[in-house]
Formats: sequence, structure tokens, C-alpha cells
Amino acid sequence: MSRIPTPASIADAPEASRASLEAVNNLLGSVPNLFRIVANSSQTLEGYLGLNGALGKGLLDAQTRERIALAVAEVNGCNYCLAAHQYLASNLAKLSAAEIEANRRGTSGDEKAAIAVSFAVKIANNRGKVSDSDFEAVRAAGYSDAEIVEIVGHVALNTLTNYINEVLGTEIDFPAVGTLAA
Repeated sequence: MSRIPTPASIADAPEASRASLEAVNNLLGSVPNLFRIVANSSQTLEGYLGLNGALGKGLLDAQTRERIALAVAEVNGCNYCLAAHQYLASNLAKLSAAEIEANRRGTSGDEKAAIAVSFAVKIANNRGKVSDSDFEAVRAAGYSDAEIVEIVGHVALNTLTNYINEVLGTEIDFPAVGTLAA
């Protein structure tokens, strides 16, 4: 059970958040609990949607974005985000079950993506303090300056939702995800 109320519907959300929730509903066909619980603060909802929308138009492809989201959710132990991003990775980004597991372990079956995912994990684990060699590995893999900034942005975006879901106890409304085997 969540620690604060999750509005049951768009109509139950604060007035200032309703237009944003309608936009989410129009885009996704539903309004997952994350969006409804964040709607308690229209400013936080607006900020999250703004950053998410901007990064969604960035240079990193949907598969790499989902890979990073899975890796960061695993680092932060966010079961809500693991469930949501496993669903999105499988159904929208069309990643295989083996790839999703690799992403959760901080790597990828794709050589270039593995560097981005590993870098994202280092950012998350070390609160942004990465070594010069970590940085150079991303550059050597062919990531541009803009893409490197976007990787950092995706770590921050996903950390925001991980923390919101963990602090507020957002009820999971995606298929549950099991723990990784050792």
C-alpha cells in the first residue's frame, strides 16, 4: 500500500495535474500508478514529463533507453520500475528476455550498448563520480558528447522515478518481476 494516496482516476487527481494525466492517457491508453501518485505534485509531474519527453526525442534509441532504465532500477532496487521497464523493454523496445536479464546485470549482448549500460551503472553506483577511463570507454565506443550527456540524463530521470516509487511505496500495476538468479 502506498504511503500517500494514489488518485484512483484523473478526475480524482489535483486539478493542476489533470491535463498532464490526460496527455499520459492519450499517449499510453492508461495512466499507470507512477503518474497518478506523482500527480499529487503537479510541478513534479510536469518536471518528470518534461524531462522524459525531451530525452525521448534525444539521440539514444528506445532500446538503449530501456536498457539503462532496467540497469538503474536494478541498482536502486526499485521493483515498480523493474516491472514497468521490463514490460516496456519487452513489448515496446522488443528486447529479448536474455537481453533484459543482461541489462539488469549491468551489461548487454550488444557490444556498444554494453558500454552505455555499464557506464550508467557506474554513474548510479558512484553518484556521478566516474573515472577518466570509464568516460573514455564510452567515448571510444562511439558515443558522442550529446549521447554521453543523455546517458547521464537517463540515469537521473530513472533515479528520480526509482526514488519516488520507493519512498512513496507505489503499488505495482505491471506484471511482477522476479529477482535475478545468482
